[in-house]
Amino acid sequence: MLLRLRKIPGIRLVIATAIIFFLLTLMLTLNRHYTFYSSYDQGIFNQVFWNGIHGRFFESSLSSQLSTNVVHNGEVPEVSYHRLGQHFTPALLLWLPLYALFPSPATLTVLQVTLVTAAGLVLYILAREHLEPFAAAMITVSFYCANAVIGPTLSNFHDICQTPLLVFGLLLAMEKRWWWLFWLLAVLILAVREDSGVGLFGVGFYMVVSQRYPRAGLAVCTLSFSYMILLTNLIMPLFSQDISQRFMMERFGQYAQGEEASTLEIIWGMISNPWRLLVELFTPFFGTIKYLLGQWLPLAFVPAVAPASWMIAGFPLLKLFLGKGMSVLAINIRYAMTVVPGLFYGVILWWSGKSDFRFWIANFKSGVLRQPTEGNGLGESSLHPQPKHLSRPFRRFWTICLCLSLLFTFTSNPNRTFYFLIPDSFSPWVHVSLSEQWPRVGSIRSLLAQIPPNASVAASTYLIPHLSGRREIIRFPALQLRNDQQQVVNVDYIVTDLWQLQQYQVAFDEDRGNLQAMTAVIDEITSSGNYGITGFQEGVIVMQKGAVSNPEAEAAWLAFRKEIEPILQKQN
Repeated sequence: MLLRLRKIPGIRLVIATAIIFFLLTLMLTLNRHYTFYSSYDQGIFNQVFWNGIHGRFFESSLSSQLSTNVVHNGEVPEVSYHRLGQHFTPALLLWLPLYALFPSPATLTVLQVTLVTAAGLVLYILAREHLEPFAAAMITVSFYCANAVIGPTLSNFHDICQTPLLVFGLLLAMEKRWWWLFWLLAVLILAVREDSGVGLFGVGFYMVVSQRYPRAGLAVCTLSFSYMILLTNLIMPLFSQDISQRFMMERFGQYAQGEEASTLEIIWGMISNPWRLLVELFTPFFGTIKYLLGQWLPLAFVPAVAPASWMIAGFPLLKLFLGKGMSVLAINIRYAMTVVPGLFYGVILWWSGKSDFRFWIANFKSGVLRQPTEGNGLGESSLHPQPKHLSRPFRRFWTICLCLSLLFTFTSNPNRTFYFLIPDSFSPWVHVSLSEQWPRVGSIRSLLAQIPPNASVAASTYLIPHLSGRREIIRFPALQLRNDQQQVVNVDYIVTDLWQLQQYQVAFDEDRGNLQAMTAVIDEITSSGNYGITGFQEGVIVMQKGAVSNPEAEAAWLAFRKEIEPILQKQN
């Protein structure tokens, strides 16, 4: 079997690329995590999984800190807050047994890399349904070189990392007519997130318009749209009001009239104001074009002329382009990954000759785009498309595009993964090398070891993931939370990395503001005697409620505070 596989042109290229992708992304993401550069979302998901294996499904005090009750109403975070009011993600339960065996935030990192790597292998099998081995291999290599794949893979764990594998599996099941698997994967896709139905709707739209499987496609569209509407308007509000009061307003508030809006109200706001819809769709113009070029680059820009790519990926793109905020056009974060499956499947069909604009126009003129016959299932009964030839010059061009995609991905330093190689700022100069950061790791770990596993903690952003396997944890400088006894209490321990803020504040006002705010709180709670300083090393401070300060730790803190005094006096 292995000998036969080795003889298939391109298969060794696919396997070698998959192995390289897996090893490099795993090494980089684990280095990012263990050198304290994984951040808040990694902590949220780790706490959700940790609570899950203890029978408290989808509860998270870290998610509660981002809820509308805390952000807008000034309430304290709750340990019993159900995250399903923010994001409905029951598909995460699939991986709970794995986490139970290896309960660590690093487990989620390994899981993410594995899921994305597996998605590329399924893509190759899907491509082989239509293409000769080398063309299928090139498309698969493009997947592993895509900025929209690498960037989100190098980030904190996120639920969308499941999407490429599930959607490629769904499309493969459609090609094979394994309808039991198709509908199972459709349900799992909907379970990934409350908005996963947008991408699934695109698949159904393609099935209808291409007339390959119009009845099944209509069922997919109906299922996905109905599910999203019912979920966001009836089910998620049972857990919290975040979907209408925070997330809809933050992303689509420009279409709303008041301070909150349901998905139905947002949709009506779009329909009733088509001019604003059109403006939002194309603004910022150059940012939108740049985003599309970044998505198309690893596929040599073929998605731009592939009808199926527009049909399937068009709906996730529409969701991004109609939203507001910096993240919608950021190709290195998780949302970009929702666009990937549709683009790649459309390119597969384009290279096979079964979906390009000239063929479709000819079909419509001839009136032969009709219900598929048993012979080909593609609605192409009289016009017979021919696979496109992958010429040697185009191979060279495609290779150049892949190299550029990798170069742009690397230089963009996605999620600070390459912080040790690429400065975060050149003017002023901000760079933390491995030789600086790794020696700090041992000191930080020794300080974190002082905190009992069941104690409540307030921690700075980059320390949260390493402490998030507990019931009670929030982000410092907040100090209070509501426990299981419904009592508002101050946390038992505080730990924060001030050195990192000191390094980055030179170029980033937000880090300077955080350093100033945290220092002010530390001054207040230590001078009042509410907390004592029990440890201080490498710019990381540990404080315990009601404790007497350790003289050496306190002296080290005061020396550090004197060092950063000029920063504390600066105005943002």
